[in-house]
This record gives sequence, structure tokens and C-alpha cells, in this order.
Amino acid sequence: MQQQTSWGLVLALWGAGLGAAAQYGKFSVIYARLPALYPDAGASLGFVVSVVGLVGILFGIVAGLLVARIRYRPALLAALWAGAAMSLVQSLLPALPWLLLSRALEGLSHLAIVVAAPTLIAHICAPRHRGFALTLWGTFFGVAFALLAWVGVPLVDRAGVPALLVAHAIYMAVFALFLGVRLRSLDVERPPPVSLAQILRDHKTIYASPRISAPALGWLFYTFCFVSILTVLPPFLETSVRAAVMGAIPLVSIAASMTLGVAMLRFMSAVAVVVVGFTGSALVMLWLWNAPGDPLACLSLAATMGLIQGASFAAVPQLNAAPPHQAQANGAMAQMGNLGNTLGTPVMAAAVATFGYAGLPLFATVAFLCGALVHLGLAQRRKAF
Repeated sequence: MQQQTSWGLVLALWGAGLGAAAQYGKFSVIYARLPALYPDAGASLGFVVSVVGLVGILFGIVAGLLVARIRYRPALLAALWAGAAMSLVQSLLPALPWLLLSRALEGLSHLAIVVAAPTLIAHICAPRHRGFALTLWGTFFGVAFALLAWVGVPLVDRAGVPALLVAHAIYMAVFALFLGVRLRSLDVERPPPVSLAQILRDHKTIYASPRISAPALGWLFYTFCFVSILTVLPPFLETSVRAAVMGAIPLVSIAASMTLGVAMLRFMSAVAVVVVGFTGSALVMLWLWNAPGDPLACLSLAATMGLIQGASFAAVPQLNAAPPHQAQANGAMAQMGNLGNTLGTPVMAAAVATFGYAGLPLFATVAFLCGALVHLGLAQRRKAF
């Protein structure tokens, strides 16, 4: 068992995660510019953003299984180099079919990183530091999107879309070089060779297991709510505070995860923290139902959701001691996270279109309570074994 934690390596793996999140977000923050670059694309441009998520839905579990069998270091490094290569290809602004193909390949790269990196973080951390390190990992999406907004968009304003894509390629290559050296001596157990039959059996095994599947099934309800609330909520905020509140929500979520969430993990299990986060989020949504657009309620929601964010990743090694099982759990989280991101916004938008503002707190409250109940139900199943 690891007795010391290499914090430099933890930060480097987290940095690789920021690059993976940027694979998802780099086209999101410049989406309004794409029609000028591809004027004949029409509605097909939506796939430039969504294809990464669709790849995650289809291959999330497979990525977890393959990464475990390839070994974590070579899988991570190959994914970083592939990500760098795809960004360079995209910087040439190829024809739309080739751009979409590059995005699909980038989706596979993204999956390999988000499976391998947290598994490696759990492996290199002393048990007493694992909760904090994986809570830090859980911030990678929010931090990356904030950096893209603060640094990436101004770069595009000054130098154009290709400049952002080249910068991302350089970023991925730098982390591939650095981690290629730092991870050279790392030894993590490798399972038997992969086969299609084994992949199919493992798919069933993962979702039948109350330990391997638990973080992912809870993560489905978190991701269903997070992006959809950020998308649907702004029109219901006062114009004078809208930008400030929406900009603060991801930051408050990260801050709550890294402070209150880490403190709670010292005396509570990660699953218990997640359940508290889901329950608290449901209660805050009732507050927002009663006080539409209240800024304090919005920031309180960000804080309670931050508890879910970090503790969900910390739950993976708490529930699964073996690295192959952790890789399976992280693959399932990637799959369920992409499914939640894909379904959440259209469902929530349809709810608001049908029921007005009340549709947002109603559907979000139900989703948060479902997340808590799923975790409680799986906890009961684990006790039965």
C-alpha cells in the first residue's frame, strides 16, 4: 500500500485532466464562431460539440476495460499524443466530415484520459490523501471551462480559432512528455488480455455490481442536472446579476468541493457525502421554486452540488480496492456522465417549455432525489453481500 503521496505527479495528472476537459469544451466556447468557418454546415455543426459526448456514451465502459488491459501509463500517454494530433488537424480547419472524424477520435482520447488518470491518482496516493486528491481531480471540468473562458476566448479574439487549437495541442504534448518520464517506473497490476466476449461479460458485471456501478449511477443524475441547470437557469435571473451569478456558480462548486467536501471526507464515507450533496441540492431547488432566481439560492445550489462532484470520484477507490475495478468504475462514470450531459439539457428545456419556470425546480428536485435514493439502495445491496 502506498505510504507517501507524490503531489507533483498528482498535479500533473490533474493537468492532463484539464486537457481532456478542454477537448470537450474548446469547441463549446467558440461555438458561435463556427457558422462563419463552416457556412454551409447548418444544424450539423451541433455534432462538432456533441460527438465527443456520443462517443462517451457508446464506449465509456469499453474504454475502462481496454485501458485496464493495455496498462494505464501507455494508455494515458497514447491518449495525450492522440489528443495533441487531433487538435493540430483541427487547427487546419478541415472540411466538416474530416473535422467530425477528428472529434470522434478525440472522444476516444478523452475517454482514455478520464479513465486512466484518476485510477493512477488513486494508486499513487497514500490512503489518507486519496479523498483530497480525487476531490481535486473532480474539479477538472469546471476549472478547464473557466480557463477556456478566461484565456481561450481572448486568445481566439486576438489570433483566431486555429490559435486556440494549436495551444491545446502544445498543452497535450507537454503533458505527454512530462508524464512519459514521471510515470516510467510506476507499476500497476494488469489484467488478462482483452477479448470481445470478456468486454461483454464485464459490461454486465459492472452494472450488476453495487460497488463498481455506484459512483457512475449517481454521477448520471449529477451530470443530468449540472449542465442543464447552467443552460436553462440564466433567463430567470435578474439581468443585473445574471453574469456574476452564472460565472460564480462553477467557482463556488469547486470551492465547496475542495473545502467542505474534503473536510467531510475525513469523518464520512464518500457515498455519505454524495447523499448529503444530493439531498441538500434537492432542498435548495425547493428554495429556488419558492424564490425564482434568488442569487443566494443559486450559489447555495452550487455549493451542495460541489459535494457531489468531488466525493463521487473519491467513492471509486473507497468502494473498489483493485485498480482494474477502479478503471471499470471510472469508465462507467465516463459513460453515465456523457449520457447525463446529453439528456439533461433537452429534457430540462422541454420541462420549462411545458410547465414554465416550475419545470426546472420540479425536474431537478426529482433527479437529485433519485441520485440519493440510488446510492442508498446500492448501499443496502452492498450490506447484503
